[in-house]
Amino acid sequence: MIATAPTRHWQPIIQQLETIVGRNGIISSREERSVYECDGLASYRELPGLVVLPQTTEQVVEIVKLCDRHNIPFVARGSGTGLSGGAMPTEDCLLIVTARMNRILDVDFENQRVVVQPGVINAWVTQAVSGEGFYYAPDPSSQIICSIGGNIAENSGGVHCLKYGVTTNHVLGMKMVLPDGELIEVGSKIAETPGYDLTGLFVGSEGTLGIATEITLNITKTPEVVEVLLADFTSVEAAGTTVADIIAAGIIPAGMEIMDKLSINAVEDVVATNCYPRDAEAILLIELDGLGVEVSACSDRVQAICLNNGARAVTAAKDAEERLKFWKGRKAAFAAAGKLSPNYFVQDGVIPRTKLVSVLQDIEALSKKFGYAIANVFHAGDGNLHPLILYDESVPGAFEKVEELGGEILRLCVRAGGSISGEHGIGADKRCYMPDMFSATDLETMQWVRAAFNPKELANPGKVFPTPRTCGEAAHAHHHGTIEGIDLF
Repeated sequence: MIATAPTRHWQPIIQQLETIVGRNGIISSREERSVYECDGLASYRELPGLVVLPQTTEQVVEIVKLCDRHNIPFVARGSGTGLSGGAMPTEDCLLIVTARMNRILDVDFENQRVVVQPGVINAWVTQAVSGEGFYYAPDPSSQIICSIGGNIAENSGGVHCLKYGVTTNHVLGMKMVLPDGELIEVGSKIAETPGYDLTGLFVGSEGTLGIATEITLNITKTPEVVEVLLADFTSVEAAGTTVADIIAAGIIPAGMEIMDKLSINAVEDVVATNCYPRDAEAILLIELDGLGVEVSACSDRVQAICLNNGARAVTAAKDAEERLKFWKGRKAAFAAAGKLSPNYFVQDGVIPRTKLVSVLQDIEALSKKFGYAIANVFHAGDGNLHPLILYDESVPGAFEKVEELGGEILRLCVRAGGSISGEHGIGADKRCYMPDMFSATDLETMQWVRAAFNPKELANPGKVFPTPRTCGEAAHAHHHGTIEGIDLF
């Protein structure tokens, strides 16, 4: 879906922005703006009216105040790697790109804290502290390019979220610019503070409540021992059963990831790890960490569970280099899917671990019903599925059918007792499915929160919640109310 924004009279705004960020901090030509018309979900596009690149909190404050005075909608964007259209520009908006806000402001090893700007790349945090024996636990597959600000907006997870939690579990506090330009500080450098948990409220709010400009993160001590196991199976179902059995045995690995045969072969074609057996129907990657004696004992139990569930073999990485190879393939799985098909559409749903087998069978049935192959790569430990629907957008009507298939997978996750998002967020992609998971009262309550911080709906308008304009008849099928002119569904 490609749309072209109407032209606002931007010249007076450009002149005012130049006094804030300088001429080099503004992108106004159509050709240059087109670079920012979508995020990682490239199927949905909108040309921003103007792009501005601040470098400091003070500049963001002045930019947002300018938007408030002139009622200009704005969207914050980091590296643009999001997969739900959360950073896609909205009609005739000002796109505030935080890529130049890329400094690590403070490192406090004694208290295990770092303070960063939102444009800092996720992997840079670990690089900055690894020499002292620390790392930053949240590790999305895109961690070498995704930014902390984007991780904050979407509450991103990653391989290690099973044991160490998602982004919100590692954010202690933030400086936030509210949609009217006011600067507030939420949380602090200590783990517990009195009052409402505004830090938790802002993490995962997808830019609808403001822009984080300085973020205090918790860093984690590097474990004494890390071991990665690779188990290969003759069925995806057996791998799924193994995941549930490992957790049921009281073992919490740092991460557990499943890849099916399509993904395995795509990765080997592109990355050539030479670690993944091409004839396996599924592989299960299991990372164990902690004290040496603990890891050794857990490894023996995990290998026994894998073999009891039909694993043909369980291989332990022999050294750090091989561990990286095991994970390199998984981290490259989304990119490697481009080898399988001209296009793919990735979804992000969560189900209870105990439902893995039945839901994977249902996804296979949907694949056959719609006639589109689906590659499965997912965070098995916490039931976070990432089905990649393979298609060719040059075929008329293909994308519409793929969207429908993606929606059926999300509804399947909800029926199984899960969620329509685990880490990619709702954005523009999944807003129409919010009523499948939440009641009208639930959504109305969320809208009250948004209206308290963002009453003019200038911050990332049209995202997260369905409206008649964005969801048409699907939205009209649910209860309708208003708060000061804001549509509620």
